[in-house]
Amino acid sequence: MSDLGDWFRSIPLITRYWFAGSIAVPLIGKLGLVSPVYLFLWPDAFINRFQIWRPITATFFFPVGPGTGFLYLVNLYFLYQYSSRLETGAFDGRPADYMFMLLFNWICIVVSFCSSSNFYILLLMIPLIMSVLYVWAQLNRDMIVSFWFGTRFKACYLPWVILGFNYIIGGSVINELIGNLVGHLYFFLMFKYPMDLGGRNFLSTPQFLYRWLPNRRGGVSGFGVPPASMRRAAEDQQGGGRHNWGQGFRLGDQ
Repeated sequence: MSDLGDWFRSIPLITRYWFAGSIAVPLIGKLGLVSPVYLFLWPDAFINRFQIWRPITATFFFPVGPGTGFLYLVNLYFLYQYSSRLETGAFDGRPADYMFMLLFNWICIVVSFCSSSNFYILLLMIPLIMSVLYVWAQLNRDMIVSFWFGTRFKACYLPWVILGFNYIIGGSVINELIGNLVGHLYFFLMFKYPMDLGGRNFLSTPQFLYRWLPNRRGGVSGFGVPPASMRRAAEDQQGGGRHNWGQGFRLGDQ
């Protein structure tokens, strides 16, 4: 138990709470302490009945059972693995920036699901995990990664391989696809458009997040640091337009 506790405390802060919530909320539903009916994102109940907790609980909840248990464990592993790498890599020492990325992706996923008449009872766990995995894969696009049965390929293909893998073991292509698209939107707006294409920076972390999660220095970096060309472009744009939420730190600034 001591080793388990040490391992849990070694998980980066935001990933640790996300990981713990993704275990606790499904367990609450499984034990019947709260009916799973109240843990899904049901757009009609959320919008018309003001059940505002649903987008939050749907982010952590997953209906664990004989037919879904393996899919749940696989995605829990993806959450731990790639959220930890991203939080200690490109976002090392910048928890507010990482929290902003999660919030941005989460809001985009909620809006995309609630605006579609084709969905009625929804879970947000897999789309949010896939959006994080997509950002990590793009920041490490040339890294060679290993997957099941010893297959090896560049990290940029990983989100699409996992989309197919999750579909085979019982997932939904829609969940993974929306996660990939939202991850691509964040990556494009934060990195590709302002740094590679010289466009305006549309995303900036709000000041209240910096007050809540102040930057830290001296962390260990190494995973997913933006390329040098991106960092130089970001430095050249220090005086550019910013969102009226307040000035923050661009990812990759030194």
